[in-house]
Formats: sequence, structure tokens, C-alpha cells
Amino acid sequence: MSEIWRLDGVDLDRLDRLASRIALTLKTGDVVTLSGPLGAGKTTLARTLVGHFDGGSEVPSPTFALIQRYDTPRLALSHCDFYRLDDGDLEELGLDDALVDGALLIEWPERAAGWLPKDRLDIVFDETREPKTRALVLTGHGSWAGRLLRLQAMAAFLEDTAFAEADALYLQGDASARGYARLVLPDRQAVLMNAPRQPDGPPIRDGKPYSALVHLAEDVKPFVAVAEALRTRGFSAPEILAFDLDRGFIVLEDFGDAVFKTAMARGMNQTELWSKAVDVLLALSEAPPDPALPVAGSSAYALPRFDAEAMLIEASLIVEWLWPAAHGRDLPEDVRAEFEALWRPHLEAAAKADPGWVLRDYHSPNLMYLPDRQGVQSIGLLDFQDALHGPLAYDLVSVLQDARLDVPEALERAELDRYCAARTARGGTFSSDDFRTLYATLGAQRNSKILGIFARLAKRDGKRDYLAHMPRVASYLERDLAHPALADLRDFYTRAFPTAEELPPKSL
Repeated sequence: MSEIWRLDGVDLDRLDRLASRIALTLKTGDVVTLSGPLGAGKTTLARTLVGHFDGGSEVPSPTFALIQRYDTPRLALSHCDFYRLDDGDLEELGLDDALVDGALLIEWPERAAGWLPKDRLDIVFDETREPKTRALVLTGHGSWAGRLLRLQAMAAFLEDTAFAEADALYLQGDASARGYARLVLPDRQAVLMNAPRQPDGPPIRDGKPYSALVHLAEDVKPFVAVAEALRTRGFSAPEILAFDLDRGFIVLEDFGDAVFKTAMARGMNQTELWSKAVDVLLALSEAPPDPALPVAGSSAYALPRFDAEAMLIEASLIVEWLWPAAHGRDLPEDVRAEFEALWRPHLEAAAKADPGWVLRDYHSPNLMYLPDRQGVQSIGLLDFQDALHGPLAYDLVSVLQDARLDVPEALERAELDRYCAARTARGGTFSSDDFRTLYATLGAQRNSKILGIFARLAKRDGKRDYLAHMPRVASYLERDLAHPALADLRDFYTRAFPTAEELPPKSL
């Protein structure tokens, strides 16, 4: 299978923009071939591509060395020129080894036709009648066919925005399939979210896939809807500058790079940051969501409910992934049944309690410090497309038991006390004791989910960096299970799972 994209009248500026967009998509194991007559622009594109990965390095022609390697923070990029390749040279170059941790850009690929993989991107240059322009034909083979279609859709979307001529700089994303880039013009910049609609996956319960059962966003409509709802309530969600619901692209306001971890590295006090984050949650508790959130040019978005079944399926990730890793055998059905029977009454009570916004991933990687703004607007909010209508305690425990950064227990207790005191002072039906029980329940639920996800990322996806966070999350979980209302769960977890000091298990 292959897909073709033809570009005419490509000058140096358009070639640079094309290189920046290809650079966003390149990953380890990729092969990009560059063909055309001498002087057509193959080396120019190769150098430009390398420059988008490692802008500080000089990029010489590799003609005589045949291959030049660049070790960049994202991946190793090898620029190959096979014009002078002899028949016996190919095996000695170690091209297969170069793909283990990087990608290859190959000029004169016809000299290595017998080696070229079936999954690759071919770019052919040809001269045109217009001076200083070229015609390009991009052909995606195999897995690159769909990726080329996505690249073409991205370029077409940007052409209809104010950032058509922007340079695109790769931004590290999260653990999802979404991709991000910073769009840079001389006088302004923005962020591009590339979020193709996600397939539902196989059914796992009641004929439904995991994403449907736990109410995960499968397209960009929830992000657009929630962002506008938060902004109209006076919070710092990014302004949506352009979007395409069908193709899954958004251009949004750029808040910079001062996520909480970076702000702390620059001298911001952790206590002050977390206090500001809790202030946002206090304000959100007074600005509840509407059942349907408007979306310009489309039907309204119905905010899902965080029901007990979704909470249980999330919590069950710990028995599905960490239990087998800890015990070295498959999860027995009686253990799963006991786990679900213990959790269900706690979660049924939690799902009905103290409802409001649940942004769901309200923690340090998704919170930004905006020092030029005042009050609750000094905290920028990101990654809220999976938002729900559910118990307000969920987001509070997310930030006070942050999975990526240590939150001292004294800071957690102080901010929990302050939150409860502020809501008690408003009057109404709020009960501090009930809320603390809810907080512990949702903390145990969330931390169970996170431990399961980290085990899955390591075991199934080979993403082992997340294992370093396991002891921290398990310590939070132990804090939550110490609540008297969770004694039955505490007994089960003591029998079933390693302690924080024993994580991660050696099998992961």
C-alpha cells in the first residue's frame, strides 16, 4: 500500500517548512529516501531536516564518508549519501544497527535498492521551469502511507490558519497518541495539537472498549468544548485559535514552558505553586459545568458522568498489570472478583458525592505558572479533554498526591485542611469529614490506576521510565488506605501487592 503527495513550486522557504513538518513525525526506525538529479535539492532538504533536530550542529555533506550520524535529544539521525557507494560497502555501514536507536536519511537510495525496507518515505525532486523552485513527489510505502496522509492533512489545515508560514518545532508530549508542536512566526507563536481520532480498540466489558467504559476523549471536540467553558468562567485554559474537529487538529494559545517542575527549577516555591493550584480548585467548585458545553460550528458536547463502573475499571488496572508482575503468574478470577467486590460499594458512594468539575489529569505536568496573570488565572490549565462531571475531591487528590513530583505529606495535609476550611466557611451541605473520606477513597482509586498504567507502560510498551515513579505513587496509596473507612481494602492490598519499598517488581 502506498500514498502519494505532489508539491509544485517548492522554493527554499517551502522546503524548510516541509522539513519542519516531516521532522515532527520522524521516529526511531524510519527511513526517508531522497532522489533526483545532481543539484536538485536533496542535500538541502537533508541538512534542513537534521537542523530541525540538532540546530546547533554544522551539517557537512557525507559524500566521502557515506554516512554522518547526529545524536540528538529525540533520536539519532544518520544522513547517508550513496552516490559513491561500492557493492561491498553496504554491509559494512551497519544500517540495520543505525535504525535501532534512530532514523536514516538516504540520498541516492537506488544504490541500496536491495536493502530498502518496505515501510519508508520516498521523496523525489525534479526541476521546474520556474527559477529556484522544485517539484516534489512524496510517496509513503507501507506504514508510511497513513502517516503521509496525516502529514498532508496537517499541512492543509495549517494553510487555512494564520500560521501557514510558521516554523514547526517538536514539543515533547504525554503518554498518549497526541502530538504537539510550537508554531513560530517572527511576531507570535502558538501550539499545534495533532490528535487523530483514536480507534476504540477491542471490547473488554459489556461489548465496549476501555476508552468508552472510562469516558476517554476519542477526538478533539471535548478539548475545544472544555477549554471554552473554562475560559468563560475566568480560568486560564488556552485560547483556541483554530480547529478542525473532523481531522483532529487544534491551534491553541502558547503558555510557554513553565510547567510546575520547570517553575520550581527556576526558583518558584513549591508551597506557593500548590497553593495557587488549590485556589483554582476552590474557584472551580463555585463554577460548576453545564450538562452540555457549546462548540462553535458544531453540536454541544455532553460532559460525561464519572460513574462507579468507570472508576472500578480504572482501579482494576492494578490487578490486571501489577498483580501478575508481582506474583509471576496470571491473575486468578477469584482475586479479581474479591477486588471488585471490595471496591464497588466505596466507588458507588464516591460517584454520588460532591459533584462538579473533574479535569482528571490535574497535576504538575499539566499545570503552568503564568506570572503575568493574577489570581486563579496565574495557573494555566492543560490536558483536560477527558474531563468529567464527578466528585470534586478527585482533582484535589490528583495535585496533592502528584504522581510525577514528590509532595511532602505536611504540604498535602496543610492544603487539604485549607480547602476544607474554605468550603466549610461558605456554608451549605459541605462536610469536612465526608470530604476527607471521599478524598482518601479517590486517592486510593487513582493511585491504583496509575500503578497499573505504569506497569502496563513498562511491560507492554517498553516505556520503563515510568517505573521510577512507582515508589512515590505507592507511598501515596498507603497514605490513602490508612483511612479507617478503607480498612477492608487495606487488608486486601497488604496481601496482594508489594510495599512502596518493594517497587517496582523485578519482573517489570
